[in-house]
Amino acid sequence: MRSLCPIFVLGFAALWLAALVLFLIGAFGWFGSEPDPLSGLFLLPLGLPWNRLAGGLPQPLLPWIAALAPAVNLALLWMLCRGRKRFSA
Repeated sequence: MRSLCPIFVLGFAALWLAALVLFLIGAFGWFGSEPDPLSGLFLLPLGLPWNRLAGGLPQPLLPWIAALAPAVNLALLWMLCRGRKRFSA
């Protein structure tokens, strides 16, 4: 039986991609939509706790930090999966 770990990593990556697309559509008003200040709402829980630590950064950087913070969690999940596979053999 295959491990569920790669499924979690791919699922998290898919959620991050969907939230990032929604953020970009809402922030820049793509496809005829009005710019929405709450477009990055779905990125916040995916990037916790890293986006909370970025509160002291300059204001123009905060949306980009919120968009990239889930990358840290994705990398950590990927490393945990690799480590689990390495030590389970």
